[in-house]
Amino acid sequence: MLQFARDSTAADWGEFAHITGYWFLDCPGDWQPPRDRVNFLEAGSPPVCVGFGSTLSRDTKQMADLVLKALAQSHQRGLLVAGWGGLSQSDLPPDVFMVDTVPFDGLFPRVAAAVQHGGAGTTACAWRAGIPSVVVPFALDQLFGCRLVSRSETGPEPIPLKQITVDRLAYAIRLAVMDQPTRTRAAALGEKIRSEDGVENAVRIIEQVILRRN
Repeated sequence: MLQFARDSTAADWGEFAHITGYWFLDCPGDWQPPRDRVNFLEAGSPPVCVGFGSTLSRDTKQMADLVLKALAQSHQRGLLVAGWGGLSQSDLPPDVFMVDTVPFDGLFPRVAAAVQHGGAGTTACAWRAGIPSVVVPFALDQLFGCRLVSRSETGPEPIPLKQITVDRLAYAIRLAVMDQPTRTRAAALGEKIRSEDGVENAVRIIEQVILRRN
């Protein structure tokens, strides 16, 4: 779980409002990824992870074709996460791997960038891993997430779903993977987030409130 913090200078906040930092629920310490996934990750350069959570476009096959073409045009290996319109591993080129589900805390530190929808959880996990995000927002909080990525300059400008093309996505992927200032900002933000303990901060605040009321 995580908390999406608002601007700490908001004038309408009372003393009851606290920013704790993100809350993450990581995999158990003894968890091991499947061997075929490990083999793919170790077989070449870090891939670009592409996944849009539960919010894929209506034509998933068309989106899958667009993503595969953009990865090929940007000369990047890819790891696709779920929801790809009936695609199987046999449909994919050798430099692209697909998984149904994957814990981002274990995967993101091993990829070059994340192409994602801007959801709160995915954005936070990418930031903590210190990798750039290419955000393709669909709706709801994803629009907020894409603005935060843009404001922090930890990824290229977001690509609205209705404006996505092979060329635009390929260009954004190349920028996320190869632009050093973007990667430096993402890495620095990752260090800051990893230095926080949002859960511990939240527990401390709750305990302080309970003590004051007793």
